[in-house]
Amino acid sequence: MAEDEGPRVAGLLLAAGAGSRLGRPKALVELAGERLAERGVRTLREAGCAPVLVVTGAARVAVAGAEAVHNPDWASGMGSSLRAGLDALPAGAGAVVVALADQPLVTAAAVRRLIAAAVDGARVAAAAYAGHPRNPVLIGREHWPAVHAMAEGDVGARPFLRAHSELVTQVACDDVAAPDDIDTPEDLHRLEALLAAAPPGHPRSGALRPS
Repeated sequence: MAEDEGPRVAGLLLAAGAGSRLGRPKALVELAGERLAERGVRTLREAGCAPVLVVTGAARVAVAGAEAVHNPDWASGMGSSLRAGLDALPAGAGAVVVALADQPLVTAAAVRRLIAAAVDGARVAAAAYAGHPRNPVLIGREHWPAVHAMAEGDVGARPFLRAHSELVTQVACDDVAAPDDIDTPEDLHRLEALLAAAPPGHPRSGALRPS
C-alpha cells in the first residue's frame, strides 16, 4: 500500500468462545448456511484487510483465507484471545481491525469505513451505533502494546478505549451494520429471522450471506 493510501490494515477475528449457552463453540455456529468464523473472515477480507487472522480456542477452526492462531488460554476470557492475536500480527501491518465472530451483522461496509478513517489519519477508530462506540475497532500499531497490557479477563480493547477516549474516532455505521451478539439460541433465531426479512440489497441481507 502506498504511503498516501494509509497503513496496511490486518484483520483479527476473535472466535475462541465456548458458546456454552448455544451448546457448541461460537466459531462453529451456523447462520444463513455459513459458520460464524467463516462469515467474520469473509467480512474482513471483503473489506480489504490483509492478512486476516482468526483466534480459536474452544474449537480449532480452519478457515480458508485466514491464518488460525490457537489461544490455549481461551477459557480465561476475550482478553487473552486479543493478546494472542496481537502477538501473531505481522511486522508489516500498520493497523488492525479487531472484530468478534459472534457479531455477524457487522459488514464489510462498516470495516471499510474504519479503514477509510485510518487513511484520513485516524490511529484508533470504532464503529459507532446510535452514537455509542462498539465493534469492530481499528487500532494503530503504536497502540498495540498498551491494548495488550490492558486486555484482561473477558474484555478486549474496551479498557484501552475507555482510558484513551480522546484518541478514538467514532465512525457512524448504523446504516450498514449492527453490533448484535449471538449468545443464546434465542439470539440466533432472532438474527436468522432478521436476515430472512431484510430486503434484497440491504446490508443485513445479501451482504451477510455467502456469495
